[in-house]
Amino acid sequence: MNWYHIAAIVSAAICFVAFLVQAICLCRLGVPNDLSEKSGSVFKGVLYSCTVAMSPTNKESAYKHLPTYIAGILFHIGICFTLLYFIWMVIIMFADISLPEIVGQILIIILTVSSICGIAILLKRFIKKELRYLSSPDDYISNILTTAAQVVTLCYIYASACPDYSAGCFAAIYFLILSLLLLWMPFGKTKHVLYFFFARFHLGYFYGRRGSWPAKTSE
Repeated sequence: MNWYHIAAIVSAAICFVAFLVQAICLCRLGVPNDLSEKSGSVFKGVLYSCTVAMSPTNKESAYKHLPTYIAGILFHIGICFTLLYFIWMVIIMFADISLPEIVGQILIIILTVSSICGIAILLKRFIKKELRYLSSPDDYISNILTTAAQVVTLCYIYASACPDYSAGCFAAIYFLILSLLLLWMPFGKTKHVLYFFFARFHLGYFYGRRGSWPAKTSE
């Protein structure tokens, strides 16, 4: 095991502990304290909040920016697979098993698309004046680290699958980039990987209890 493997494992441990502490704190806060009389279903409200309410037609302005909305979804799918692949890389440090070739090929396709989406979203943030005005350093750092993690994962998988090329030259870069992302995740805007679910639950609880969600369609 090389030093960058150890750095990645330590970073993952710090990330896990930080998220665990935040999750415990959020759980201890409990549900929203709503004193109004209950007039709807909390369960249906939460279910709606996590499903139909996420549709671009039900969000404030997402329907006006469908290409960005779709790119964002693909980008998030890519980072999910990036983190799953990292977990796999940690597992094989301790177990002599290999990833099926077809899985690697599928990951290459997914990460190619998601990396392009990540770069496009980042460029849009740089180019559009309105987005630059609204953006903080955290927005740029989070986007750059997340996109870089997908790009280096793509390169690492491709190099590993290529019989004429060794993935060894990518190993240090790959694990260092993933280490930086994992250290940043619990503290930057990337921590919405945890807060997203609590936020959707609280929204669903509030509006479901008041009978506003699920939204009633007019006849």
